[in-house]
Amino acid sequence: MAQHQIGYLVGSLSSRSINRILSKALVRLAPDDLAFTEIPIKDLPLYNYDLDADFPPEARDFKAAITASDGILFVSPEYNRSIPGGLKNAIDWGSRPWGQNAFARKPTGIIGASVGGIGTAVMQASMRSVLSFLDAPQMNAPEAYITFRPEVFAEDGEVKDESTATFLRHFVEEYAAFVQRVLAANAPGHIGDPEG
Repeated sequence: MAQHQIGYLVGSLSSRSINRILSKALVRLAPDDLAFTEIPIKDLPLYNYDLDADFPPEARDFKAAITASDGILFVSPEYNRSIPGGLKNAIDWGSRPWGQNAFARKPTGIIGASVGGIGTAVMQASMRSVLSFLDAPQMNAPEAYITFRPEVFAEDGEVKDESTATFLRHFVEEYAAFVQRVLAANAPGHIGDPEG
């Protein structure tokens, strides 16, 4: 079975991010047909329209990594009931300049962990609006709002609770199937493809 290259973005800039731990868990539980690479966002400068004609190196590298990925997975906390600023900044870089949106037609998934009970639900709703505008197909189900408990998640991504591991395994297996469907639908010659 062919491997799909999945770029994942961790929405927190913290070295101790619980969402980074969640991303490690997803990588451990993923099926063999997905190969994951983190696309870092912490060194990106603030997006500025004045730089559209000549992206700084960090932004060029970021955009190239998005372009090279078959799919994008967002693993993010919720800040003030919305998308963390660093992650939104990265998305803005990837979508610019106008007409060169690297997220277009990329199969995307969203998941997030929080110590609170709503587990990033409001951030994910905001993210879905942004991804819709960017023409990035989204896996809508299963939804995954994770309440993070340190006794369940080890630093290396091991999940110590079997019901949580089963749910996360199901999430990433469904994402793998979604990536396959979107890529097949976007393949040249497929009905609905602009070149088909």
